[in-house]
Amino acid sequence: MKVLVLGYGSIGRRHVEVLQSIDSNIIVDIVTGQRVDELKVYSTLQIVKNLNEYDYFVIASETAKHFEQLKYICSRVTGKKILVEKPLFDKAYDKFNLNNTVFAAYNLRFHPVVQHVKELIKQEQAYYANVICGQYLPTWRPNRDYRTSYSADIQQGGGVLRDLSHELDYAAWLFGDIVEIKAINTRISDLEINSDDIFAATAVSENKTIMNISVDYISKVPIRKMMIHTKERTIEADMIQNTVVSHDKKGNKEVFDFGIIDRNLTYQSMHKAVLSEDGNVLCTYDDAEKTTLLIDQVSFATL
Repeated sequence: MKVLVLGYGSIGRRHVEVLQSIDSNIIVDIVTGQRVDELKVYSTLQIVKNLNEYDYFVIASETAKHFEQLKYICSRVTGKKILVEKPLFDKAYDKFNLNNTVFAAYNLRFHPVVQHVKELIKQEQAYYANVICGQYLPTWRPNRDYRTSYSADIQQGGGVLRDLSHELDYAAWLFGDIVEIKAINTRISDLEINSDDIFAATAVSENKTIMNISVDYISKVPIRKMMIHTKERTIEADMIQNTVVSHDKKGNKEVFDFGIIDRNLTYQSMHKAVLSEDGNVLCTYDDAEKTTLLIDQVSFATL
């Protein structure tokens, strides 16, 4: 199998690493302006002579490039598998003929904690969910000046709402599509960026789950967790500690500890699902498009 990965920043390198770890027979080429001695490199997508020789495409470039790159690939090949890094696009675009099977890389759907929560709430209606994610941008990528990262630049598709749109995706996957939302999305800190650094929303899903969702670049303590209330229990899910604690009405609790989770596990599971055509967990193009439309709706919004 041959794979073409577009983009070789930190996420592009991770996709290459993961794909090579899945199967030694997978051949990976890349599109990047960087020099990479150990891989076949194209400086631009347009100079790839025969896109049909690739079975699988991974678009891991800056968000603002996703739409044109996907459209270009879909105009030249059919019947291929394509994975687009999250978010799908930097904004909503007019529809075009995909001609291929397209997914978005919302890999946290494959996190054991999120998967376990999915199983727990199959048993009963979630009344209310508090979903929170925070990370201090200057320490997020310690080997890079945060001011030069795409996260800092709204023109490249950066900003916390797009960067951490995982929370919008898995909230909809767990609790149903968001049908009502009121939000604040702005920049409030002293970070030297032109993009948003906080998003806070109150929303209602199609399943009548009320949600508070917040993501930020300003938390000095990394946090990614959910607290979910149902009729019978309260569920605490922590994707940094990798634990799920279920509390019942009588004060009893059940603890599920997933231990240390390899940083590539969710990516491996996601790529394997794409390659095996197991779409039960994968974020489809339609799902990702809904998230993009929702981001457009609340981007730089105030209550």
